[in-house]
Amino acid sequence: MSQSFDFHPDRRTVLAGLMAAGLPSWAWAQNATARLVVPFTPGGSTDILARAMGPYLGNTADQGAIIDNKPGAGGSIGAELVAKAKADGLTLLMGHIGTLAINPALYPKLPYDPIKSFEPVMGVARVPNVLVVSAKSDIKSLKDLVDAARARPGHMTYSSGGNGSAAHATFELLKMRAKIFVSHIPYRGAAPSINDLIAGHVDTTMTGSPALLPHIRSGRLRALAVSSTQRLPSLPEVPTVAESGYPGFEADQWYGVLAPAGTPAAVIKRLNESANQGLKQPEVLKSLLSEGAVPIGGSPEVFGRLIASELPRWREVVKASGMKLD
Repeated sequence: MSQSFDFHPDRRTVLAGLMAAGLPSWAWAQNATARLVVPFTPGGSTDILARAMGPYLGNTADQGAIIDNKPGAGGSIGAELVAKAKADGLTLLMGHIGTLAINPALYPKLPYDPIKSFEPVMGVARVPNVLVVSAKSDIKSLKDLVDAARARPGHMTYSSGGNGSAAHATFELLKMRAKIFVSHIPYRGAAPSINDLIAGHVDTTMTGSPALLPHIRSGRLRALAVSSTQRLPSLPEVPTVAESGYPGFEADQWYGVLAPAGTPAAVIKRLNESANQGLKQPEVLKSLLSEGAVPIGGSPEVFGRLIASELPRWREVVKASGMKLD
């Protein structure tokens, strides 16, 4: 759970700190609008979490950050935009496992460095992936899915939000563990990949719970398993992948806010305190938990260590699975 803060910002104190840190005071005094870049299309887990946190990442206490969706290249386009933005705290990134831990292993010439190009602000949440099929499918369990895939190798298809996305990497990890061959169909974002699953154009997907839960609750999708080590409180009847015959399987997505490298420490501190305060708000916690997300919170250093620890893990998955961009 997130660290507790008693945060009561005083505008004069904040401005004084920013000026001492070398940040031009006009950027804040003129009430410039901050933006939180989401490197994916609207409707996916990254977008949902960004919209929950946006009100607490603005330039002033009464003005939240606007959400700016910049999809493309597995999130690399939006991430590059923030990496090259002015380091004044007004352009932020809602980063996640794909942009920060998977892309570095997939793209030979990534236009940003997940460690050197950003200043971590705060980890927002861990989000389990959920393996789903259409409610019209005859598949009722992970075992059924594995059996069907083995019966007709390559004929079953799975969708993802794009080549190199977290959904892509997670399903490739599942394929490795289950020793099955399922064809990958990439889309331009999680929402269209889910819509085509509902429509019956693909057989399955495994992506973040926030984007899937509304469709599971409405009866359009059937949940088969979750990627976390424990069952989701929002889906207590759905077993984990580990419970379903693959011990040790764990592949949660994670999300957090970052600023361009070189952003003054005083600005990072203010953003971190505000974000932690937002994460404690009852309506935000309720929203995250209802979507199957587990809040992270805490210091920038905690989030930075998470990013660093995930890089070698997913590099191994990309190499072993043979994941390709095309």
